[in-house]
Amino acid sequence: MIPTRETDDGRNPGAGAPVGEDREIRAALAEDSAESLYENAPCGYLSTLPDGRIAKINATLLQWLGLRRDEVVGRRYFSDLLTVGGRLYHETHFAPLLRMQGEISGIALELRTADGARLPVLVTSVVRSDDGGQPLLIRTTVFDARERRAYEIELLRARREAEDERRRLQRLTRTLQATLLPPDLPHVPGLEVAAHYHIASPDEVGGDFYDLFPLAAGTWGLFLGDVCGKGAAAAVMTSVARYTVRAAAVYASGPAAVLADLNTVLVERYRMHDPRFCTVVFGTLTPDPSPGSFRVTLASGGHPPALLLRADGSADYVPIPGGQLIGLLPRAHIASAVVRLDPGDTLVLYTDGLTEARSAPGADERYGEQALLDFARMLGPVTAAEAVTAVRDLLDTLGTGVEDDTAVLAVHVPRRSVGS
Repeated sequence: MIPTRETDDGRNPGAGAPVGEDREIRAALAEDSAESLYENAPCGYLSTLPDGRIAKINATLLQWLGLRRDEVVGRRYFSDLLTVGGRLYHETHFAPLLRMQGEISGIALELRTADGARLPVLVTSVVRSDDGGQPLLIRTTVFDARERRAYEIELLRARREAEDERRRLQRLTRTLQATLLPPDLPHVPGLEVAAHYHIASPDEVGGDFYDLFPLAAGTWGLFLGDVCGKGAAAAVMTSVARYTVRAAAVYASGPAAVLADLNTVLVERYRMHDPRFCTVVFGTLTPDPSPGSFRVTLASGGHPPALLLRADGSADYVPIPGGQLIGLLPRAHIASAVVRLDPGDTLVLYTDGLTEARSAPGADERYGEQALLDFARMLGPVTAAEAVTAVRDLLDTLGTGVEDDTAVLAVHVPRRSVGS
């Protein structure tokens, strides 16, 4: 059994140190005089007179600086130990604050060693005064900050690399996003068109898409949709959906058939390993027998209703009830509607990033379809560009409350000029 000592109250110390080891500890403590603790402390100590002249300095700090005691005590001032920049900071900030406050803690400075090297340190100083409040000396503690400085430099380097990587990712995201949208909308005889894409986050590729393109003579196709999710997988599905719709529109018998073809393609592609879906509204624009008007046939697969802003200033939704999400069910129900655009009318398609935006950052309340309708009714008669600009300003007003990308596509029939 290893003998152990007991405390005065009979309790055994926690670790039960052997008698021999305990004796060595006692001996080591006895040898540590106050002077030895001061001279060989793990930090630097120095005392200066009120004018900054060094009156006392410990061996630790002398070793760091590479100086002898007789070179420093009574011969140098604290500011003499600092670099040029450190002396400037000492005179303009450190010393005035110390005089006003009586103490100052954790200030980062750089000392200059005997060989000209820089030694980063953290300095804490306290003014000792007599009974009358007159300063007698300044006691300063100096901590070696080389490892901390190295850590800060490495942290700064890593942060810069992360920022560079984020900028590269954002450039890639913008480039990829641009490939999923038409570079410019085509000119449609007898119509004015405009579009806008609002990016909620520059770090992720969104899943919203739109397009406008010619079909048969005098007929144009347009669509706008929103793929679930974000990122690369959503971008792939967006590309598939966009080009499938354009291809199907050439051969399908109407808008509902186009979305049925899209549904078949997406179900077949994604049903086995990664079920995905999207909402889409597809339409055709054809001249109406009424002069200057257009007939719009819309088909919707679970998409928010289109807004119709009339020339008289009224506004309402185009009801297309019952349309189901595209890509989720093998036989999705696709709803259709027909509307006539007369001169002065504007049709606005949008994705749910607008209506599902929070009314204020962090708020639970969503903007909603009723608020959007009220907003449209206040606009009065507008052109396509004016409608898109109004929605764009609205999105900016909602700010960070817009948590999802938003696409807007507007079609306007210009009023006929007098005599035309």
